[in-house]
Amino acid sequence: MTSAASPSSPAPAASTAAIGLREQDQARTHRLVFVIMLVILIGAPLVGVYPVFMMKVMCFALFACAFNLLLGFGGLLSFGHAMFIGSAGYAAAHSAKVWGFTPELAVLFAALCAGALGWVTGLLAIRRQGIYFAMITLALAQMVFFFSLQAPFTGGEDGIQAVPRGHLFGLVDLSHPLAMYAFVLVIFVAGFALIYRIVHSPFGQVLQAIRENEPRAISLGYDADKFKHRAFVLSAALSGLAGGTKAILFQLASLTDVHWGMSGEVVLMTLVGGMGTIFGPVVGAAVIVTMQNYLAELGAWVTVVQGSIFVVCVLAFRRGIVGELGHWLKKSL
Repeated sequence: MTSAASPSSPAPAASTAAIGLREQDQARTHRLVFVIMLVILIGAPLVGVYPVFMMKVMCFALFACAFNLLLGFGGLLSFGHAMFIGSAGYAAAHSAKVWGFTPELAVLFAALCAGALGWVTGLLAIRRQGIYFAMITLALAQMVFFFSLQAPFTGGEDGIQAVPRGHLFGLVDLSHPLAMYAFVLVIFVAGFALIYRIVHSPFGQVLQAIRENEPRAISLGYDADKFKHRAFVLSAALSGLAGGTKAILFQLASLTDVHWGMSGEVVLMTLVGGMGTIFGPVVGAAVIVTMQNYLAELGAWVTVVQGSIFVVCVLAFRRGIVGELGHWLKKSL
């Protein structure tokens, strides 16, 4: 009589095959949704959607995706991500206007500066967890805010204005709206693809294991603090990529992006769209930016409306818009 635990038992092979089929189905779904998203982004200006509005959506979508890498897949809630998008904006604006960097170099320099800032602040913040981690990041962000207010090269309350868009690689004039749109689109797609690859890499799988059960991950030999610090630096650098692009787009770097309110906005975008999903932050950013754009005539009441929508989403869509849609379709989005 053959034992149930016999090596010849087909159960492990069947289980492995089922997992493989599920992963293939998930990859097909992600490719389909990505193609749909890409078609919308490419086609939007062609059907009359204001290009600057779409570019703003893409900048904030990349910012939200970078934040989601830390919160959704790393389980770390930061209240200080404004320091990365804001400081990167100043770095890109200053390097383009004063040093004469071309736009691609200015954006790359901004991402490197934000990554370096993330490496330093991460060494301090990662030592704590939960609300203590969130409060440390908020305190560090406030320090960056007041530095930006007082530093001579930031322009104080006026910021850095009239930032030249320049010529991409010294050839393509980004003052043309469609050229600028293509530039922002390529950066967004590249950043999104990099985040997707990180999440589905062995590093991303370990990061999610730490989020789910940190003591068990440590018992398996993983250095949890090292992985969380790397995720923090990656999130900071990608946030800086969004910030540098935004500064070149609007030809402005100001205190608005480094203010604590920006940190709150990216949390809102991530939760409304769907924390821990791939496409959720993109949808959340589109919803929030659309509200800000079309409800601007309400003035200060925009914040009240945003708060109300946030409360409704938390109560009715606990997984976020994309999270609930994926749950309904039984697909991972």
